[in-house]
Amino acid sequence: MTVEAPVLDEAFSVPADEAALNRAAAALRDNGFVVHIVDTAADARTLLGQLLPRDREIFTASSQTLELSGITADIDTSGDYVSVRAQAGPPSADDVWKTIRLGATPEVVVGSVHAVTEDGRLLVASASGSQFAPYASGAKLAYWVVGAQKIVADLETGLRRLRTYSLPREDQRLQELYNQGSFIGRILILEREAFPERGTVVLVREVIGY
Repeated sequence: MTVEAPVLDEAFSVPADEAALNRAAAALRDNGFVVHIVDTAADARTLLGQLLPRDREIFTASSQTLELSGITADIDTSGDYVSVRAQAGPPSADDVWKTIRLGATPEVVVGSVHAVTEDGRLLVASASGSQFAPYASGAKLAYWVVGAQKIVADLETGLRRLRTYSLPREDQRLQELYNQGSFIGRILILEREAFPERGTVVLVREVIGY
């Protein structure tokens, strides 16, 4: 059976304006998240270098935002941090479940999301859901780096962005790398942070990731 590639909506590649960015930031703060706004991905990388602890284990969720900004390399290969991935070594092709469970309960998780609503909700789509455990509650501290193109008006628009922009981009990337596509198996919506200072969102004015 031939599976059609998801259709890409390029309208979701445009960064939000300053007013929408500020509305999202204010709503996130009202919902219990710590929020930083920076101009560039390089600025986000520098900021995380100041915020992340050096003595606590950190798990990097799979993220093009982290890869492209250099944050993944900073954490996993520099030797400056206690990296969960570095300690575990290369992923095991013989034990997929071990790889999925690798970052379930780290002290710190660093990743991204696929949409941020102007009323302060974070949306993440995933095939396996491997990043959901630390995002939701498994990690004591969570940091998300998010490009301004991911800011949307509301939940309905956010869900549409997941399906018509993030999924097609990830599907294309996997097709080019492994000749296999992607799909949405699970969706996580973070509406409010229960623990003070646990969740930090770094909003980047420029486009980074998808």
